[in-house]
Amino acid sequence: MRSGAKVGIVGGVFALVLGGVGYGAYNILDGLGDSGVGGGTSTAADSSEVKTGPVTEEEIAGTSKKFLAAWAEGDAAVAAALTNNKGDAEPALAGYSETAHVTKAVITPGAATGSTVPYTVKATVSYKGTSKPWSYASKLTVVRGLTTGRPLVDWEPAVIHPDLAKGESLETGESSTASIEAVDRNGQVLTKEKYPSLGGILDELRKKYGEKAGGTTGIETWINSANADGTDRTLLTLVKGKPGKLRTTLDAKIQAAAERGVKKFANASVAAVEPSTGAIRAIANNRDDGYDAARKGGVAPGSTMKIITAAMIIQNGLGSANTPVQCPATVPWMGVTFHNLDDFSMPSATLKTAFARSCNTAFIKPVLPLKGKRDTALGTEAEQYFGIGRDNWQTGIATVDGSVPESRDAETAASYIGQGKIQMNPLNMASVTATAVNGRFRQPFIVAQSLDNRTFATATPLPPGVSSQLKDMLRYTATAPEGTATQAMASVDGDKGAKTGSAEVDGHATSDSWFTGFRNDLAAAALVQSGGHGGDAAGPVVAEVLRAGP
Repeated sequence: MRSGAKVGIVGGVFALVLGGVGYGAYNILDGLGDSGVGGGTSTAADSSEVKTGPVTEEEIAGTSKKFLAAWAEGDAAVAAALTNNKGDAEPALAGYSETAHVTKAVITPGAATGSTVPYTVKATVSYKGTSKPWSYASKLTVVRGLTTGRPLVDWEPAVIHPDLAKGESLETGESSTASIEAVDRNGQVLTKEKYPSLGGILDELRKKYGEKAGGTTGIETWINSANADGTDRTLLTLVKGKPGKLRTTLDAKIQAAAERGVKKFANASVAAVEPSTGAIRAIANNRDDGYDAARKGGVAPGSTMKIITAAMIIQNGLGSANTPVQCPATVPWMGVTFHNLDDFSMPSATLKTAFARSCNTAFIKPVLPLKGKRDTALGTEAEQYFGIGRDNWQTGIATVDGSVPESRDAETAASYIGQGKIQMNPLNMASVTATAVNGRFRQPFIVAQSLDNRTFATATPLPPGVSSQLKDMLRYTATAPEGTATQAMASVDGDKGAKTGSAEVDGHATSDSWFTGFRNDLAAAALVQSGGHGGDAAGPVVAEVLRAGP
C-alpha cells in the first residue's frame, strides 16, 4: 500500500447477469484477478483490430471492477491506466491517500445503469493522530477508448468525490481560515446541514470574516477551489476550531421557507430582502449543478422588469398608473413585431390594468416618443433609482448586481419587457421590488456594514408619486381578478403586491418562470428556469417565503 494506506474493496456486488454468468461479491484479493490489469474480460486491445461501438455489459462490469480495486489498493498508476485520461487521473488518485490522508476505505459498487456504475465509499481520514469516518456516494461511467477501442473509465474528478470539479483537489490539514458560528438576526445558529442552500455562503463568510469574529482554525478535509479567488469547500471536520460568532441578517424562519419553496421545482432560486433596510432575509437554490443562481446568476427577467419600465414611463411623462394606454395584440418596432401572450388585447386599459395583465405592447408603445433617449432611458432609470447595473454592491458576499445595458433597434423594445440583453437574478429583482415598495433603494447586505466599514451603494430616491403608483400597481396585480399574480398570492395575507414574468430563452421549449412580490416589510423574487409562466412555478416559491415573513 502507498503512504501506509490500508484500503480495501469488499462486499462489492455487480447486479449483472451476462450469458448466465453472474458477478458476485469480490474483495481486495480477487479485485484485479491473477494477471492484474490484464485479467478478466479481454478487450479490443488484445488484437490488432480496434473494437468500435458501445461498451458491453461485460466490459462495463469488468472495467469498473478492476478500476475500483486498483484505486482501493492505492495503486494510482494501475487505476489511472484504466481511464481515458491517465495524465489527470493518476495524480488525483494518488492524492486520495497522500494529500487527503484517507487511511482506510471500503468501496461498495451498486448495480450498473447503462454504462454508469454507482458506488458508496466508507472511509477513514487520519491526520496527526486524529481520525474520523467519512462516507459518501459517487459513480463512474465506462466508455470505449477512441484510439484503443478498450473499455475505459471516463475520467472526471467527480469519480473520486461527487463535488470535485476540473482543476480541484482534496486536501486534509489545518484549515486556512478561522471557524465561525453564523447566526441569524435572532441568534439562531445557521448550518449547511439544516439549510443546504447556505453552504457556499457560510464558507464565504468564514473566509472573509472568521478572524474578525474571533474564531480559530481546526483540522479539516476540504476541496481546493480551482479558482484562485474562489472559496475552498469543507467536506469533513476532524477537529473543530473555536468558532467566532458572526451575526447575519438572515432570518431562520424565512430561510427555512425558502428552502422548502425551491424544493418544489427543479432549477429554482429565490431571495428575500427587507425593503426598509436592505437586509437579506433568505437565499435559497435547488439546482443539480449547485450554482448559487439566486445571487450570482444573470438571465432575462421577463415581465418582472416592467416595474422599472413603468417607473421610466411615469418619470418621463409618458403615462401614469391610471391614464389610458393602448394594449393591441401586437406592436411593430424597427421591423420586428412584438406580441402579447396568445395575442390578447385590451380595448380599454390603463397602465395599471395593463401591468396586472402583463400586456407587453402597452409597455412598448408609450416609449416611442422618447426618440434619442429610447436606447438608454431604461438603463438610466435602473442605475439612478434602483441601484442596478453599477457593479458596486457590497453585500458581504459575492453577488452579481444586475445589468441593463444600452441597446439598439428591436433590442430596445425587448428590454422594456425584460428580454434582450438585460441580466438579472432573484436578489436583484427582490431589491427592485423593495425599492418600489420603500420608495428608495437600500443596498442588500448580509452582515453589518460596521463589521468591515465597507461602502454601501446608493441611489436617488424615487419621487413620492412614482413610488406610490408602483406600489398600487403591484397590489392590484396580486389582488384583482384579472391580475396574473392573484392566484399565486391568494394564500398570502397582509399588505401585498406582486408581478409575474416569463422570459423566453433561445433553444428552450419552455420559458423561464419569474415572480416577484412583497408582503408588509418583506420582498422576495424567484426564478424557476424552464418553469413556464411566472405564476406557475416561481409564484408558489415566492408565496411560501412571504408567508413566513412579518
